Amino acid sequence: MAVWSVVRLKALPGYKVEVTFADGTTGIADLGPRLSQGPLGDGFDPLCDEKMFARVFLEHGALTWPGGIDLAPDAMYERIRSSGRSILAARTRRVA
Repeated sequence: MAVWSVVRLKALPGYKVEVTFADGTTGIADLGPRLSQGPLGDGFDPLCDEKMFARVFLEHGALTWPGGIDLAPDAMYERIRSSGRSILAARTRRVA
């Protein structure tokens, strides 16, 4: 198992997920900046519904949601190792 594989998660209010990686690193995946904007025509739109967001589960060491939505755990791991937080940035425009 890769060190960046997520082994534990806990959905939190405000579009956040507390994560623990295989090597024991812990932190927060914060999707709030993007999801609080509401639907923008990208793959994350279904997660703007907080009930849908709370349905997060682990699949192959990645945060995953119904419909095949997931986050790359390796990039999230690097950001959390350096700052304790991985943030999905707000978008400035609709995706075409």
